Amino acid sequence: QVQLEESGGGLVQAGDSLSLSCVATSLRTFTTEVLGWFRQAPGREREFVAAISWSGTSFNYDDSVKGRFTISRDNAKKAVYLHMNCLKPDDTGVYYCAAAAGTIWYTTPERWPYWGQGTQVTVSS
Repeated sequence: QVQLEESGGGLVQAGDSLSLSCVATSLRTFTTEVLGWFRQAPGREREFVAAISWSGTSFNYDDSVKGRFTISRDNAKKAVYLHMNCLKPDDTGVYYCAAAAGTIWYTTPERWPYWGQGTQVTVSS
């Protein structure tokens, strides 16, 4: 059974930085999986944030986070990271990492079969 476990969430102020980590266990094909981050704010649908190719050389970001967030991965550690700068209150939500045998252009949750349990990020104004 595939397991993804996120960590690094917390409460920060607007303008601060925060880094999230996600480690995969029992995902045999980790190095060939596309990895991504999604978030869900209260009362809203889960939305795409960023994705990274299996090689770590191609990226896709939602327009709302371009220039502020950076996604990266370490295949040796079976980990994916999301470094967030210049955080805004609108960035508040539960952040989920996801894995798929697909492309970085998958931006809808239903295209991603593997999910972590999520980590809360709260940005105060």
